[in-house]
Amino acid sequence: MEPKLEVWQRGPIAGIPALLQPVAHALLQSSEELHLIMNGFPEGVLWEKPAGVASPGFHLQHIAGVLDRLFTYARKESLTNGQLYALSMEGDKDKTKQSTKELIETFNQQVSISIDELKKVNVETLTETRTIGRKQIPTTLIGLYVHAAEHTMRHIGQLLVTVKVLTATT
Repeated sequence: MEPKLEVWQRGPIAGIPALLQPVAHALLQSSEELHLIMNGFPEGVLWEKPAGVASPGFHLQHIAGVLDRLFTYARKESLTNGQLYALSMEGDKDKTKQSTKELIETFNQQVSISIDELKKVNVETLTETRTIGRKQIPTTLIGLYVHAAEHTMRHIGQLLVTVKVLTATT
């Protein structure tokens, strides 16, 4: 059986501007990898922190939340009270009632929303300034999108290792 090509090797994503194809590819690849990583994952260790590293539950919450926040800044909007509350809950197993399945669904929804937003981007605005957070740290629109992609992939890698450690010991 021939191995499945990675998303970036399958060609352009319909409707995504050429300059943003790598961002879309990374987000979609993350979604595919997440499903492979979490397939058969035991619910009982969702919040375990082997060797003190972040739990799988944290990674699942965090990557969806970061996408939501970065795309909010991309639209030149401030975070809502709901987004700030969600941020404060990331990794808090006592405040989180979502199952692994629900956390994965939330991530998939956020990837879908992000891909839809990328389709609407005017590439002429990619170098425009955007600001992030209460301190209004300056960046660019393309900087936000690239960071969203690389940050998501970084956490998918961390999730992979954490899940491997947890499932090897259960």
